[in-house]
Amino acid sequence: MESSHENQHITSSPEIQSPEHNSHSTNKSEENFIVEIFRFALIALIIVLPIRFFVAQPFFVQGASMEHTFSTGEYLIVDQLTYHLEDPKRGDVIIFRYPKDPSKFFIKRIIGLPGDTISISGHDVTITNAEHPEGVLLDEDYILDVKPLGTVTETLGDEEYFVMGDNRDASSDSRAWGVLHRDKIVGRAFLRLFPFDAVDVFPGGRDIESTMKL
Repeated sequence: MESSHENQHITSSPEIQSPEHNSHSTNKSEENFIVEIFRFALIALIIVLPIRFFVAQPFFVQGASMEHTFSTGEYLIVDQLTYHLEDPKRGDVIIFRYPKDPSKFFIKRIIGLPGDTISISGHDVTITNAEHPEGVLLDEDYILDVKPLGTVTETLGDEEYFVMGDNRDASSDSRAWGVLHRDKIVGRAFLRLFPFDAVDVFPGGRDIESTMKL
């Protein structure tokens, strides 16, 4: 009887199982693995999607309108959060939806703010506002030699901005299609991640206000 009991105990040991039992365990392990992958993907989406749509998102630069501050192929991370907490500033480099075709995204620099009157004559850009009722000339050290800009005058209302590319000769901007409404602004250039030798935080940003002169 003791020998029979021993044999039964060995037969029922988990180390010795029928092929059917092994197949069932394997299938269950595969199912658990798939469930874990799905769970990981779901958690990743819950974390990433809000960041992608409300905090930051990537963009590739295309076109020559911001050369030589930005060039085609550069990879940017755009800060979408800050302008929900504070107003855009003069000199900020922003990404926005093109007013004439919101499916397209443009990158430009903010030149005029709500309440400004922008006067462009030749190479000169003058800002007139409550702080500078006599007008103040912008000192734009990021601009290369360009052709005369012609003559433009634009007064900005609430939530309206005047934007231009740094490469004025190759830029379609507020001179051509008018003011930019704030609700079209996606965010400001926060990080340049590529090319690696040009990695920068707030790339191209300028504190134009401090350089404004009478």
